[in-house]
Amino acid sequence: MKRELTCIGCPIGCRLMAEFDGKEVTEVVGNSCAVGARYAREELTNPKRMVTALVRVQGTARPLPVKTAAPIEKRLVFSCLAALRGIEARPPVHIGDVILENVCDTGVNVVATDEVER
Repeated sequence: MKRELTCIGCPIGCRLMAEFDGKEVTEVVGNSCAVGARYAREELTNPKRMVTALVRVQGTARPLPVKTAAPIEKRLVFSCLAALRGIEARPPVHIGDVILENVCDTGVNVVATDEVER
């Protein structure tokens, strides 16, 4: 089957056409660089996403923005959000501090993307 995708690997946004047999991508056309071909193969066989969320901070009503340090499998996004639901960060928090290690056994940490002082 043919699948049409728009590459998000760089600002060009190439329109890709990928031939997918249900298990693997056999051909990718329309990409102007290797990133597009790699993106199409991953998106159709094992899609991944960065996850961004907010967690509570002890002693304040202001939430702390966090994100996964790397993309995780798309099928785990809601499990990741559920794991973050019970997290409460303790100030001080600095950008890059690990808020949750190895989320959903992915090997990926969730890190702070903002600062919170005491």
